[in-house]
Amino acid sequence: MEEPIPHSTDTAARSVRRRFPGLPSQIAYARRFVARHLASCPDLTTVTLLTSELATNAITHSASGRETGKFEICVHQAPGWARVEVRDLGNLEESPRPQHRDPYDTEEHGRGLDLVEALSSAWGTEPRGDGMGRKVWFELVWERDGDPL
Repeated sequence: MEEPIPHSTDTAARSVRRRFPGLPSQIAYARRFVARHLASCPDLTTVTLLTSELATNAITHSASGRETGKFEICVHQAPGWARVEVRDLGNLEESPRPQHRDPYDTEEHGRGLDLVEALSSAWGTEPRGDGMGRKVWFELVWERDGDPL
């Protein structure tokens, strides 16, 4: 179920969130959820690609991918700006970071955060406020005439 996120008195900003089971099949649903809420974003292809990367990392590298695991997507938007957060159940053994792979490296994995770093306006990772994992996020900024609102 989608839940609006309470926000400040700035009525131009909107936020929604949704939880997904920690299954690979849910990545497509996560992309569609974000695409639906940012449909007018001029960088929609980038938004869905980066969402897919972060959601895949959540179920591959955290407790979200375990049998009863789950992850949550939060979409925040305002004129000329969007932020997508993927909240997972955490992995205390390692912190997400780009691999900076050689472009000719033929390994199948390890480029997701490189893409996030290269294509987003900003990105980062931080512990969740409830202490139950972490959130990895990215932001995109664009010209105001391409507003999603």
